[in-house]
Amino acid sequence: MQLRNVRDRKTPELIIIPMIDIMFFLLVFFMLSTMYMIDLKTIPVKLPQAAHAATDTTTTFAVSLKNDGSLYLGDAPTDIQSLITQSSIEQKNNPRFAIVIRADKDVDYGRVIELIDKLKGAGITRFGLATDGAGK
Repeated sequence: MQLRNVRDRKTPELIIIPMIDIMFFLLVFFMLSTMYMIDLKTIPVKLPQAAHAATDTTTTFAVSLKNDGSLYLGDAPTDIQSLITQSSIEQKNNPRFAIVIRADKDVDYGRVIELIDKLKGAGITRFGLATDGAGK
């Protein structure tokens, strides 16, 4: 019976390249999946299209103005007075407070300006207008 020589024993190889590939795959997967998780809780509105729209994820309030005259804060229906009250409270607590107005593309321009004017009267100074994505 022949015994193995201790000096002839090879050290096991650790192949790291497949592990790196898997780690990059997982990294890309989680990055892409979290990008779809930051959707605001809002109601569906037919937004106007803009070719140079920018994405903002730091919005505090998303106000939706539908064509039938209804007003929503996030996905909850509201009226202008409660919206102004909640906005004023949030403005006092957060100096970087901003409101994004998601108006239906068929809403009269005067109604959007009226909403902005009432909010400005309450002391809100930072606004954004939501549009549909670039070139859709």
